Amino acid sequence: MSTIYVQEAVNLFCGDDDPTKSKHLTIAEHKLPVFTEKTQDHHAGGSKVGIDLGLGAIEKFDSTFKLKGYDPDLLAQFGLGSKMRRVYTSRGLIRDKRTGRAIESKAIIEGRLIKIESDAFSRGEFVGHDYSIAEIMHYEFYFDGKEKVYWDFFTSEWRIDGVDENADERRILGISG
Repeated sequence: MSTIYVQEAVNLFCGDDDPTKSKHLTIAEHKLPVFTEKTQDHHAGGSKVGIDLGLGAIEKFDSTFKLKGYDPDLLAQFGLGSKMRRVYTSRGLIRDKRTGRAIESKAIIEGRLIKIESDAFSRGEFVGHDYSIAEIMHYEFYFDGKEKVYWDFFTSEWRIDGVDENADERRILGISG
């Protein structure tokens, strides 16, 4: 049966090395990586209509989030001070509107914090900060405990619903996983 899934809440752990570093009290927004296939515009000489050809490659991933207030711990994770990638885990509460059931979503992102941008101060307003994660080398997304997406730059693994969609390419190119 059809249903509607609505996200009601989110939490973010920045660094995963300390489970007490939850951002549930200050997180205002979190945007997961965008999935965009690279395409090439093609207009054949004998065709009236051009097409976009999918190239079997995906644009680089990035992820952004906004926290209210100041977070001195995240300043230490900023890219120039820390060359190492960190694991960022986003946990969401999704509600099945047909049944009322609470469902967990979880995204695991390995990347570097490369941008911190402060809001302009205005008296009586709650200043926040926008953050960007780039150099993402590993990404996983789970819905209701099931792996929906798995990608690793170093092994070239790309799984959707547990199926390795890049297995033929890795086999032909001699890339072990």
